Amino acid sequence: MGARRPGSPASSEVLGRRALNRATLCRQLLLGRGTTGVVETVEAIGGLNAQHTGDPYLALHSRMAGFTLADLTAAVEDGRLVRACLLRATQHLVSARDFRWLRPILSPLLARVQRNAFGRRTAGVDLTELVADARAILAGRTLSRPELGRRLAQRRPGADPTALAWSAQYLLPLLHPAPSGIWGNRGATPLALAEERLGALEPPDPRRLVSRYLAAFGPATTADLRAWSGVSGLPQVVADMAGELRAFRDESGRQVYDLPDAPRPDPDTPAPVRLLAGFDNLLLAHADRTRIMTDETRRRVCVGDLVRPTVLVDGIVSGTWELDRRAGLVTVAPFTRLSPADTDAVVAEGHRMLRLTAPDAAPHDVRVRPA
Repeated sequence: MGARRPGSPASSEVLGRRALNRATLCRQLLLGRGTTGVVETVEAIGGLNAQHTGDPYLALHSRMAGFTLADLTAAVEDGRLVRACLLRATQHLVSARDFRWLRPILSPLLARVQRNAFGRRTAGVDLTELVADARAILAGRTLSRPELGRRLAQRRPGADPTALAWSAQYLLPLLHPAPSGIWGNRGATPLALAEERLGALEPPDPRRLVSRYLAAFGPATTADLRAWSGVSGLPQVVADMAGELRAFRDESGRQVYDLPDAPRPDPDTPAPVRLLAGFDNLLLAHADRTRIMTDETRRRVCVGDLVRPTVLVDGIVSGTWELDRRAGLVTVAPFTRLSPADTDAVVAEGHRMLRLTAPDAAPHDVRVRPA
């Protein structure tokens, strides 16, 4: 069945919430842990939110069989995975290969963020010259953001060093090389020129963004795609790709798109219990998140700028959890009463998490609070 352009008659086939849930869980490796390498896994699931350096480790642990902390650390240290300001102008961890094509697509978004956040504080500053100066200052070296700001301000007396440094980060393709992104690192965030470490970036190709998003998070609406990426103009890109996509309707009658050969498991496919990291991909990839949690649950999980670590039961967000590494303790707070079987599965996942994050703490304990 071919895709239709927006506004034309859509497929009569409806994908209910459970069908959307299982499709996305499958692509996010949450129906069964994957066995490919760290870099390939990160690419397959659309990168990783990396506001907090520990979150990508926990996210991969829920998606990969046999994952160890050293697996991700090695990939960050040798530059196969890079941490940078990307989707939605937030910190993400992506492969070096993906950064080269993804960052150019996000340039208009990041320029808009710079104007909104620092436009007044950089009024009178020639931003083209600022970018050129930042490139020259960073050539052959790595600097912290405060140090970059101080050096930029030396050439602009009276300017705000913080605003200058952040503006440079938004307007110039930069990376946060190791030790940024390494488990347990709490030091300053270094900045380095992306092209110096990765080579030339690729011309922007929004069609590639659409395809990779659907492969990781589909089926989805164009509003979902915008919510995940922060990029504008994507409905027209999707329309131009009509012959390459398949169209469905969701339960609300909205048109959703997918790659023709992407997996769409039976809605009755069992979904195992999983502990998700804070800011997990699954919770931030759609405008309509009801395929994974109710609006009431969303208000309990997404509080201000915080997205709490969550518990999936039957593929639905059903509680939150906390990790105390020093005490070797995972505490789970379910939103509703769990069955004995689900409680056992939650406890088993908690112990698995502790074996990864607190191997030297003994004994390990997983506590499930009453709902």
